[in-house]
Amino acid sequence: MIEREAAVVLRAHDLARLIIDRCSATGAAASSRLPTERQLASELDVTRTAVRNALGLLEAEGRISREVGRGTFLLADDATDVSTMLAPDPGSEHPDDVGPAHVMAARRLIEPRLIPLVVSWATERDFQEMDRCLAGGEGADTSDEFEAWDLALHRAIVLASHNQLVIRMYGAVEIARQGKIWGNLKRRSDSVPRRAARRREHGDLVAALRARDIDAAVLAMEDHLDQVEATLLGRVDATAPEASSM
Repeated sequence: MIEREAAVVLRAHDLARLIIDRCSATGAAASSRLPTERQLASELDVTRTAVRNALGLLEAEGRISREVGRGTFLLADDATDVSTMLAPDPGSEHPDDVGPAHVMAARRLIEPRLIPLVVSWATERDFQEMDRCLAGGEGADTSDEFEAWDLALHRAIVLASHNQLVIRMYGAVEIARQGKIWGNLKRRSDSVPRRAARRREHGDLVAALRARDIDAAVLAMEDHLDQVEATLLGRVDATAPEASSM
């Protein structure tokens, strides 16, 4: 089951790239309306569900905007360029020899320590992107969709540091998070209560960043990473309701 889900995610990434390539080939400009899900499914010879999953990934990466009642629109080039500074090419090789413990160790070294930079340099546009990712995570109803928005939120926070060296260093963490080992563990440990706990942690973190409260933001980030590591590596997740029954 997990291998089948991983294959679906891979196809979604491939299909997302095909949709973007199609936009480039047709000369679609920023704010151009994309074809409907039905039209894309017919043109690319895939199901509407596959198209919907691919569009969800593109929305999380900040490449498109889906507006209820209006359609799906290609975002401006500058927004796309920012999102791809970290996001790896879906067709690139993932370093599946990097275990989750090493990923978490790297995240602990980088993410809490860049908080002062984010507090100092984040713009209103940065916070709007964080809010967009929070809203996307709230609407996610599958493990893989939530993971895409989780990845997008942490990317937005790192980008808000406006430190190009840190941004490029964190790119390696993002690539590792898209490997099979990380993905399989995330699916095994996923549950509705745990997703709800992660949403609360994300909300607390962004609220502290907006308040320009370094101490509260660092504590929120450290607490969030504690809970992620506890869940992934099999330790008790203190924030999940199901932990009390263990």
